[in-house]
Amino acid sequence: MTAGPLGGALSVSCPSCGEPVGAADSFCESCGTDLAGAGAGLPETDPSPSGYLAQCPVCSVDPSASPGAISADGCCESCGRQVPSGRDHVELDLGWLAGVTDRGLRHSRNEDAMAFATAETAAGPVAVAVVCDGVSTSPRSDEASLAGTQAAVRMLLTSMRRGDDPAEASLAAVRQAHLALTSLGSSAQAPSATYISATISGEAVTVCWLGDSRAYWLATDSDARRLTADDSLAEELVARGDLTEADAMASPQAHVITRWLGADVAEPQAHVVRFEPPGPGVVLVCSDGLWNYRPDAAGLAKLALPAAFTDPLGAARALLAFALEAGGMDNITVVLAPFPLAPFPLAGPATVTEKDSATTEAGCTADVGQYSAEHG
Repeated sequence: MTAGPLGGALSVSCPSCGEPVGAADSFCESCGTDLAGAGAGLPETDPSPSGYLAQCPVCSVDPSASPGAISADGCCESCGRQVPSGRDHVELDLGWLAGVTDRGLRHSRNEDAMAFATAETAAGPVAVAVVCDGVSTSPRSDEASLAGTQAAVRMLLTSMRRGDDPAEASLAAVRQAHLALTSLGSSAQAPSATYISATISGEAVTVCWLGDSRAYWLATDSDARRLTADDSLAEELVARGDLTEADAMASPQAHVITRWLGADVAEPQAHVVRFEPPGPGVVLVCSDGLWNYRPDAAGLAKLALPAAFTDPLGAARALLAFALEAGGMDNITVVLAPFPLAPFPLAGPATVTEKDSATTEAGCTADVGQYSAEHG
C-alpha cells in the first residue's frame, strides 16, 4: 500500500522495479523481489510491535466499559478475554460478527488493524466494524492503523447508542480516526492509513471509506456485490477506459491510493453509502490483502458461504487461509457480519486462548464472545 502523488517523498525503492516499498517490507508488492536478498538497504526492524500497548480488544473500544487491568496470565480483568501481546495474528468473535487479521507471509509486521463492537439500541441490535490498512511508505503505519480503528469504533458505538443517523455517525467517526492519526505525526512525517467502516442495523448497512480497503455484500444468489469503489490510480485508469481491470491490477499503479487518513491530509474526503439488503446475506469488510487474490464479489461469496451465516469466525479463517495459500504478499484482514444480525449463543462461558511461538497456552474465561491471538 503506497500513497499517491499527494503524499510526501518516498525514501526507499525496490532495487528491481524501482517502485516504492516500506522500510519494514520483506518483499516488493509490485514485483515480488526479495528485498533483503536483493540488498535493498532496508533497515532492520524490531519484530515486536512498536508503540503497541496490550489492551482488551473489546473493552478498549467501548466508552462505557470500565478499563480493566491485565492479569498475570494475560486476561482482561473486566471481561475475561485474552489480551493480545502482539499483532501478527489476531482473531475476535463477538457472535454477531467476527474477524481475523494476519501479518501474511511477506511482511515483517502487521500494519492492518481491525476493531468492532455490538450494541443493543432502542431500534434493535447494531454492529460496527472498522478496518484500517497502514500505508507502508509512511512512518509508524502500524500505529496509525490501530489508532484509527479504535478511535472510530469508539465514536460509532457512542453515536449509535445515542440514536444518531448512521451516515452522520460514520462521518463523525472517520473524522475522529483522522484526528487520532494526525496526533501521531506532522505533515512532513505523517503516519497514514486507509479506512473503511460498516455500521449494520436491522434495516441497512452504512459504509464509509477512503482508500482501497473494501466492503462487499455476499449472498448465495446473484445479489453479491462490491459496496465500495477504490480510491486508487488503478480504479481511475479503469474508470477512464485506459486499462481493463485485470491490466490495472497487474500494473505498478495497482495499489497507489489517492485518498487516505493522516497528518498530511487537511480534511478527509470520505465516501458514505447506504445499502439496504434485499434479503439474508453477509457483510464482508477487508483489506487488499484478501481481495488482491479474489476481487469479485461472487467469487468471495463462493469462498465464504454458506459457512459465514452460522460460523463467521470459521469463514473468516477460511478466507485468510485462501489468501495465504494464494501468496500472502500483504497483511490480510477479514471481518464478516451475517445479516440480519442474530447472536450465536455460546455453549456456556467461552474459553479463550492465546498461543505464542512456543505453542504454550494460557486460558481465560469470558462470559461474552471469544478472542484468541497467535503470534508467528
